[in-house]
Amino acid sequence: MLEIDNTILSLNLFEKNFVCDLGECKGECCIEGDSGAPLESNEVDEVKKAFPIIKKYLDKKYLDIIEKEGIYIVDEDGDNVTPCYKNNECVYTIFEDGIAKCAFEIAFNKGDIGFKKPISCHLYPIRITEYKKFDAINYEKRKICKAARIYGTKLQVPVYKFLKEPLTRKYGEEWYKKVEIAAKELF
Repeated sequence: MLEIDNTILSLNLFEKNFVCDLGECKGECCIEGDSGAPLESNEVDEVKKAFPIIKKYLDKKYLDIIEKEGIYIVDEDGDNVTPCYKNNECVYTIFEDGIAKCAFEIAFNKGDIGFKKPISCHLYPIRITEYKKFDAINYEKRKICKAARIYGTKLQVPVYKFLKEPLTRKYGEEWYKKVEIAAKELF
């Protein structure tokens, strides 16, 4: 483990390689899970604000779920999460050429909204557990990301480098610079 400011990072972020390969996995992380995407408290308002714009991208089956359950739900742990269709497909998923993608990200890339997507999705396969005094940042090895591990190994891109943008979004540029310095010194 590596401590930087109020975070503790798993060494797997530096030792394991990862680069998404959507051509192989088809965006399975959007449609395979046991719960919706966790939403931070400030993201609930972003989802509410973006929904009227992104709903035009969504399939009717997803809109039906949103109409019944709401644009977000509270799970059994008391956390705000995105609703799911059939308990595993995020209702904010759209399909382009057979690849599952995020409706928020599509709208963001088109300049329609200012919210890219939930940080939990942007950081995937990193999972963050928040404690009172620190955040534990871990790499979650999932079967669905086998192609990303192979591609990342081929390109020699560690997890922390592949996820520079969302890590910086979450913790800031100064924090990420400390991660880069630690990586150079330790690996």
